[in-house]
Amino acid sequence: MGFHVPLWRGIAVFRVASLIYAAALVLQHLGRIERPILAGSVIAVMAAWTVVATYAYAEPSRRTRTLVGADLAVSFACMLSTSFVVDTGYLTVAPPLTATWFAAAPLSAAVMGGRRWAVGAALSYGCCDTVLRGGINSEVVNGVVLLLLAGYAVGYMTHIATEAEERFAHAVELEARTRERERLARSIHDSVVQVLAMVQRRGVELGGEAAELGRIAGEQEAALRSLIGMERHSTTLAGGQTDLRAPLGGHASATLTVSTPATEVVVPAATAAEIDAAVQAALSNIDRHCPPGTRAWLLLEDEGDAVVVTVRDDGPGLAPERVAQAEADGRLGIAQSIKGRVRDLGGEVTITAPPGEGTEIEMRVPRRGA
Repeated sequence: MGFHVPLWRGIAVFRVASLIYAAALVLQHLGRIERPILAGSVIAVMAAWTVVATYAYAEPSRRTRTLVGADLAVSFACMLSTSFVVDTGYLTVAPPLTATWFAAAPLSAAVMGGRRWAVGAALSYGCCDTVLRGGINSEVVNGVVLLLLAGYAVGYMTHIATEAEERFAHAVELEARTRERERLARSIHDSVVQVLAMVQRRGVELGGEAAELGRIAGEQEAALRSLIGMERHSTTLAGGQTDLRAPLGGHASATLTVSTPATEVVVPAATAAEIDAAVQAALSNIDRHCPPGTRAWLLLEDEGDAVVVTVRDDGPGLAPERVAQAEADGRLGIAQSIKGRVRDLGGEVTITAPPGEGTEIEMRVPRRGA
C-alpha cells in the first residue's frame, strides 16, 4: 500500500467530521439564519459531495485535475452561498457555512498538484472570505494562514513521499534484476562454462587442431566468467566510488587468472581508473616481452588502509638492470605507466623478477593518499 492511500483516507475522514461540525454550527446559530431551507440545502449539497468525493478519490484512475477543479468549485460555491442564507451579523460570530469542511478541497489539491496548488487555493479562499465579510479582518487572515500552512505542509510531504516511493520502487527493481542476473549466472556456470572448460582440457590433451579449439574455448570461458563477475556487482557506487573488482575482473582471459575478495573493494572512481591503467600497462609488458601462452595472475587484496594489486607471470623474468636501462633509453612503460601512476596516488611499486622465475609487480595504494 502506497503513501497516498492512507492520506486520501485521512482526507475522507476529515470531510465527514468537518461536515458534522459545519452542520452543528448551523444549528447553533439557527437564529441568525434568514433562509433555513436554503441553509439545509447547502448542507445537503456538502453531504452529497462528501460521498461523491470520497468515492472518486478512492480510485487512483479517477484522481484527475478535473476532479480537483470540481472539488474546489463545489467548495467555493457552498462557501459563497453564505451571503444568501444568513443575516449581516452571522459572520461576526461564526465562520461561513462550510466552516472547516472547505479545507478538504485545498488539501486534496495539495496532494494532487503539490504546494503551488495548495497556495493558490488558500489565497483564493482569502479573497472569497474578504468579499463575504466586506473587508479584511483577523478572521480572514487566520483562515488563510491556516490553509497556507496545512496545504503547504501536505504538498511538501506528498512531494517527498512520492520521491521516496519512486526510489524504493527503483531499488526493488534493481534487487529483482540482480537476483535474476545471479540466477542466470548460476545457470551459465552450471552449463556453458563447464562445457567450455571441458573442451579446453580435452583439446589440450588431443593436440593438433583440437588444441587450437581448446584454446578458443578457454578464452570464451574466461570471458564468460568475467562477464558473470561484473554483472554480480555494480562498478559505480554512490558518491563517485567504484568497486575495484569490476574493472580488474574484466582482464580475465585464458592465460590470465584474476583473484579478488568476495566483498567490495571500494575506492574513488579516479583511483580505480589509474590502478586499472597501471594494470593494463603491466599486462601489455607481458604480451610484448614474454613468449606466447605465458600464464599470468592478477591478485587484488584489501588491507583496509590500502589496496594491493599484484601482477605475476611465469615468463623468463627480468634482470634488475633492464628496468634502469629501459628508463635510460626512454622506454618509460614501467617508469611512467606503472610507477608514475601509483606514485601519483601516494603508493609504491615493488618489482621482483629473478631470471627464469617470472616477474611480479606489486602495486600498493593507500586509501588516504588516494
